[in-house]
Amino acid sequence: MVLAEGLKIDWATMPTYNTIMAVAVGAGLIGLVWLARDFLKDPASISPSGWALNFGALGTILTITGAHMTLTWPLAAGGFPFDNIIFGETSLGFGVLLLFAALGLWRRGEAILAAENPREAVKALVKPIGVFVFGLGLGLIAIAVAGIKYQLFAAPAEEPISGAFADYPMVEATFMSGLIALVGIGAVLFPFAINRLSRGVRAGRDWVVSVTGWVWGIAGVAFLLFGAMNFFTHIGLIVNTM
Repeated sequence: MVLAEGLKIDWATMPTYNTIMAVAVGAGLIGLVWLARDFLKDPASISPSGWALNFGALGTILTITGAHMTLTWPLAAGGFPFDNIIFGETSLGFGVLLLFAALGLWRRGEAILAAENPREAVKALVKPIGVFVFGLGLGLIAIAVAGIKYQLFAAPAEEPISGAFADYPMVEATFMSGLIALVGIGAVLFPFAINRLSRGVRAGRDWVVSVTGWVWGIAGVAFLLFGAMNFFTHIGLIVNTM
């Protein structure tokens, strides 16, 4: 095994686990879009308990890792302390939202599907959290702007695959900032999408609903695949810099 002779990192003082966080975020976004799609097309096909278990599992992962990264300052000692804000705080917020979505589906899912107007029932349950989701969306867009301005997210040359763009920091900065901005746009539109859905609009025929679904779906797939790839690239980075 040949180790790089350049960059060295004391990984005992700089733990990283945004790999599992990225996969969980991607799966959570895809799940939200998938659930909304089924709700609009065929509510009878939905299993509230199944979705509750799914969101509960993902929310637990993101809440625990996000809380640890948020409360341990700076987690990335001597390296990238802004990761606590970018990955820790946002994952904590999304994780808690998924946990409470799981609780709502577990306790109220069947009643909502059996209601005379299921869309109004969803609106009544989800509307209060819309302000927080909107605020998180603005925060994500701010992170995306910071990523471009300060050229964040660039991988060192010692990291496999991503390190090939080490001399072009704007490549990964643009990619990651773009993904984060997509999630932010969907979060900003979320309260309006919920309000419009309750009026009886159909998915695909309302631009707010469509844009929210598309940006979250695209970002979800990208985060899932990127996080899975990072299980290899981060292992390679650790081996090459320890």
